[in-house]
This record gives sequence, structure tokens and C-alpha cells, in this order.
Amino acid sequence: MELTFSKRSQRIKEGIFSLLNTKKEELLKEGRTVYNFSVGTPDFEPPVHIMEAMQKACGIPENYRYALTDRPELLEAVQGFYQKRFGVALKPEQIMSLYGSQEGMAHIALPLCDPGDIFLAPDPGYPVFSIGPELTGAECVTYPLYPENNFLPDFDDILEGTAKRAKFMLISYPANPVCSVADDEFYERAIAFAEKYQIILLHDNAYADLVYGGKTGKSFLSYPGAMDVGIEFFSLSKSYNMTGMRISFAIGSERIIEEFKKVRSQIDYGTFLPVQYAAIAALTGPQDSVKEQCRLYEERCNTLCRGLSRIGWEVPDGQGTMFVWAPIPKNYTSSEKFAMDLMERAGVIVVPGTAFGDLGEGYVRMALVYPAEEIKKAIHAIEESGILKA
Repeated sequence: MELTFSKRSQRIKEGIFSLLNTKKEELLKEGRTVYNFSVGTPDFEPPVHIMEAMQKACGIPENYRYALTDRPELLEAVQGFYQKRFGVALKPEQIMSLYGSQEGMAHIALPLCDPGDIFLAPDPGYPVFSIGPELTGAECVTYPLYPENNFLPDFDDILEGTAKRAKFMLISYPANPVCSVADDEFYERAIAFAEKYQIILLHDNAYADLVYGGKTGKSFLSYPGAMDVGIEFFSLSKSYNMTGMRISFAIGSERIIEEFKKVRSQIDYGTFLPVQYAAIAALTGPQDSVKEQCRLYEERCNTLCRGLSRIGWEVPDGQGTMFVWAPIPKNYTSSEKFAMDLMERAGVIVVPGTAFGDLGEGYVRMALVYPAEEIKKAIHAIEESGILKA
């Protein structure tokens, strides 16, 4: 039987992470020491009170039924958290749970776009920002992020004709992969831009709790006018190390949330109830571990950036997230070539910047998934490999 598949499926290439993982397995079979900085899976454990809440809920047979909706206690927990953490007042109708922000990004275009509509996404940007909406038949138009502007978009550079046609615009700060943090002026300009051109704003806020230099991450929804123009995706994955539980939230415009709920009601039967109870524990429980974890991530970031700079690979200090966005060494011109050579010669796995868009050329992304002492060993392996020598 000859199988044929959809054109949209054929447009999806094998992910760089799969290719890197294949090469990693080859190196391990050879007995090599490998430092895998490619995938952003936290190595920290979830706080005990979250695991205990999950375990308790898993012991109740009734919790294995369809959830259908978010528990009132969960919505109340999100309301209380957003009020205390960000100073944002929410109604239950402005909140819905998701199977992680990635799932939300993959489906959000369904209620917002028809085939042929256009949307705006960053370059460099996280791949699902463009791939998810494109699967609905919408067309992605990228806007550039340049280092000289702290990887923030210049709204004046977006053509007026494009702005008038765009249905929505994806923004994300603190930003994966470029690791920049936005200031108040940026959010104010973004909201004004959305109001002027009637564009919906979608803000990915997965790294609000990972901001360095003594600064505090903010919510897009805390700025005047934000509730009228968009929604925010807030994830528990990185702050509480709940990546496998797959729970995050879409929060904001009641009208957008209403339409989004309607579409997703045809896709799933609600978030598994024990996961909801774990999320309640995360949002209402002690937050000390979140702050301590941010401190440790910053320590790792400084260890990596400053250690690499010491051995001749100039990498500026990061501003936030659990990644480092590193310009490739001056003796290389291709991020993919450098990434493959680094893996082969030093056993250090990084993601070439081109995996995040054309403007990612010249960079690699490194995940802060090792303690500082292990990071020092990886830096030593890079230095010993001689890869930085011209």
C-alpha cells in the first residue's frame, strides 16, 4: 500500500533535537563523556508539597474520571496567585488550563485565524510560535530581533500593510532562545501597536520567575489596556519543575478565552484532576523554592558565560530564562558547523541558532541544566578540545 500524507505534514522537518539526541547516543556508545546543554528540561525536583498533593489526589478513584472543566479551586488559585504575584485582578472567565504552553500555542490560531490569514512571530523565536499556527493554514510573517535592540522588536519596522492584515502577534519575554528581558516601555508600545492595528497580542510568559540581576519578572496583563488586546500563557513547568505534568494557563481577554475554550472543548476532556490539585498546591503553597531556584540558575548562567569568556569564547552575561544565547566563536561562521564540531571534539551538545530562525545564525543556545561544578567541567572539556583556537 502506498501511503500519502498531508502537505502540512510534509512541511514539518525532523527536529534538531532528534538529530542531536541521535548523535548523543552514538557518543555515549563510544564511551565518551557527554554534556547535554540542548534540551531545556530542568534538573531540579518539584517541591515536596506539590508531589504530595499529586500523590494524594492519585489515591482517590473519582479523580480518574473526565475532568471536563477546571476545578473552581484551581481557578481561585490562579486568581489569588496573579493578584499577589503580579497585582492583576482576574475573573474565573478569564482563565483556562492547557496541556502546557506548547499545546496552547499549537491550537491558539484555531479560534483566531482562517486559512490565508497572517500572523506575526519573532525571528529568532521558539519553533512552535510559527509551526503551530501554520498548521491551521495561516501564514507566518516574522519580525526581526536584533542584539543592538536587546532582541526587542522595533514596531516601526513592521510594514503598515502587514500590520493591518495581521490577526495576532506573538511576543515572549523573558525570551527563549535569546534570553532578553523586556522593560515597561516595550509592553506599553506593544499594547499601543495592537490597539492601533487591531492586532491580538499573545504573550508567552513561561520564564517570569527566572529574571536575573535582582529584577522581578512581570506579567503583560499588568499593563493598562492589555486585557483588551490579548492573553498571556503562564506555565508551571519551569518555576515548579512540573514539565511532565503538562499544565499551564491561558489568561486574559474574556472574549478570547471564551472562543478558545469552545474550540478546545472539541479536542479534550479537561486536565487530569490530580494534575489540577498539584497545580493548586504550587500556586497556593510556599514560594521560597522558586526564588532559590532563580538564584541557582543565575549562578549557573554566570558560571557558564564568564567561564567561556575566560577561555576565549566571548559570551555576554544572560538576563533571564534557563538558557544562554551565545555568539559562536570568531573562528566559525556557521552555527550548525560549530555545534557539530563542539559535540564531536568536546562532547558538549548545544542547539544551533538556526533552529530558531534565519536570524539565529551566528548563535547557539545552551540550557542551564547542570550544577555549576558540572558546568566548569564542560568548560574545561571545551578548552582542552582546542576548538576555540583559530
